[in-house]
Amino acid sequence: MKHVIALDVGGTGMKAALLAQDGSVLFEARRPTGREHGTDAVVAAILDFATDLADEGLSRFGVAPLAAGVAVPGTIDEKNGIAVFSANLGWRELPLRKLLGERLSGPDGGAMPVALGHDVRSGGLAEGRLGAGRGVDRFMFVALGTGIAGAIGIDGRIESGAHGYGGEIGHVVVRPGGPQCGCGARGCLETLASASAVSRAWAEASGDPDADAASCAAAVDAGDDRALAVWRRAVDALADGIIVAQSLLDPSTVIVGGGLAEAGDTLFTPLRAAVTERLTFQMPPKVVPAMLKDTAASLGAGLLAWDLLSLEVTA
Repeated sequence: MKHVIALDVGGTGMKAALLAQDGSVLFEARRPTGREHGTDAVVAAILDFATDLADEGLSRFGVAPLAAGVAVPGTIDEKNGIAVFSANLGWRELPLRKLLGERLSGPDGGAMPVALGHDVRSGGLAEGRLGAGRGVDRFMFVALGTGIAGAIGIDGRIESGAHGYGGEIGHVVVRPGGPQCGCGARGCLETLASASAVSRAWAEASGDPDADAASCAAAVDAGDDRALAVWRRAVDALADGIIVAQSLLDPSTVIVGGGLAEAGDTLFTPLRAAVTERLTFQMPPKVVPAMLKDTAASLGAGLLAWDLLSLEVTA
């Protein structure tokens, strides 16, 4: 059975799979990233996990994986296979593709081809081909987590932009002069509508320092006026960001994933209404929940690996 390694490296854990060419998962595994032990330990954990996945593939199918795809957070140079910077994992200018290629052997005994991708853009790629965007020619994927990131889907691929920053909807300013963002600007979407922003606002409104976005959603469902006010501010900000994307990109579908999307209709019902209220000349997009949950980035990494092989064949 032909297969590739699909690996998603997160801040606390890694998710992996052996992926067939049609996107079906042949094997799954998870491990901690081990960032508490330092950057070198994280890199060693990635290389060891990839090696074990290659061994698993050889044992199960009698042939080594054809390629590997790895999705990582932070700033990356996809063309040169370099993980440029990650605040969570502590690396700078890490030649991850080179390191993995040197560690892993392909079926011919040479270095295994390796594709490097951004975690959210990889997740968007998987949603576009295997999930909520399947069959959609233009979509915007928005991930609501600790921050907010996005991916622009066009005809089955992800548009990363001239410099690798395409889709960064979390840093669209929706409230000029608003809260300070880690990027240096004020009023960015992620300072108002991310899960961490909702958690902060609900902790302050409720007086409970341990309150989080999930408890805010539960309080909204229970009719708590304080929670409803917090939720409405976040939904309004998110709708404003989506309208900016709609005006610039005209996607037919907006796919919303990440932890905050787990609130289901508590999020999507008011969000769809808020988007509709803001439309002027724009065509209304479908606003839908992501389907692949926390496996999206690893699946997307595997798809990148298959795409790499296709490029090598046609080169």
